[in-house]
Amino acid sequence: MFDCDVLVIGGGIVGLSTAYALTRAAPGTRVTVLEKEHALARHQTGRNSGVIHSGIYYRPGSLKARFAVEGAAEMVKFCAEWGIPYEVTGKLVVATAREELPRLHALVQRGRENGIPVRELGPAQISEYEPRVRGLAAIHVGTTGICDYGAVAERLAEASGARILYGAEAAVIDRRPWGVAVRTADGRVVRARVLVNCAGLHCDRIARLAGDDPGMRIVPFRGEYYELADPSLVRGLVYPVPDPAFPFLGVHLTRGIDGGVHIGPNAVPALAREGYGWSVVRPRELGATLAWPGSWAIAREHWRYGAGELHRSLSKRAFTEAVRRLLPVVEESDLRRAAPGVRAQAVLRDGTLVDDFLIREAARTVHVLNAPSPAATASLPIGREVAGRALALL
Repeated sequence: MFDCDVLVIGGGIVGLSTAYALTRAAPGTRVTVLEKEHALARHQTGRNSGVIHSGIYYRPGSLKARFAVEGAAEMVKFCAEWGIPYEVTGKLVVATAREELPRLHALVQRGRENGIPVRELGPAQISEYEPRVRGLAAIHVGTTGICDYGAVAERLAEASGARILYGAEAAVIDRRPWGVAVRTADGRVVRARVLVNCAGLHCDRIARLAGDDPGMRIVPFRGEYYELADPSLVRGLVYPVPDPAFPFLGVHLTRGIDGGVHIGPNAVPALAREGYGWSVVRPRELGATLAWPGSWAIAREHWRYGAGELHRSLSKRAFTEAVRRLLPVVEESDLRRAAPGVRAQAVLRDGTLVDDFLIREAARTVHVLNAPSPAATASLPIGREVAGRALALL
């Protein structure tokens, strides 16, 4: 009667880590993954900066804090075991203005509460790590690293033993007391005892297809990147002090595992769930975003911040000026456009940006409703958490 025990919708790193955790925790569990694209990790997983985050930013006791700290160590171990290129580089968080100093000191305290080793630096010590970076003060976070999350996703898929169906977009979900049946857009039907929704940018839509009210909507934010023409200007990873009012970390400098240096991202509203450029507009998806009261609440409260991000999106000169706060030697001609990404940000009806991972259960279903950064870093613990909930429903 059943084609599998657990059906996972979404072939990104969270869905694949869930499949991996399911077969590790309960050998013999039959797992199928539906992926609407024709390859894995085509969206958030394959379009991020590749950073293994330390967990320093996140509220102590939150899922993000706990899973990022655990996940960073586990990700390094996973990469080492599977021969995936990685490096534990450490990173600098740099204050460039006096008003940022209290927030920097608060980060030191938060890091210590989360069990993360943090070293405080003055201007001369900043130069020892990054000769061309300028700041009033900084902290060095030694447990930050870099890897290739696309390669991690491929290995998770392989190690899980799950059956992966490509080009299989969920179109209809029929949930009954005995289990769940999903019909794909191309007419395939898959029956499972339990459904796991790891659909990322489309997770709220999948929840509604299953008959559940997720109580949030995904509001997509595009992050635009540049890369340095001369990567020798930056040795490692350099971040500004984040604004605690937003879940975004600001424009930062990231030396990737390939040796190139990416700069970004900014955060501008995307005009489609997969709106990787201003020319990508999907009226139905845009209309759904605009119809959600939380979208307008965000606009009213944060319009000044949004205007600045929009300016940096449309003006390379403005983007360069933002970079020059950290790296004064950079010129507009030093920056080349790189591939953008879209962040799946859950927003509540009142405009609250959900700041923690959000996992909810329903009848024979587990929904992952907010898993933006640092979800790639935290993917192994997230996968175990989701798998445990799914197995309890079998």
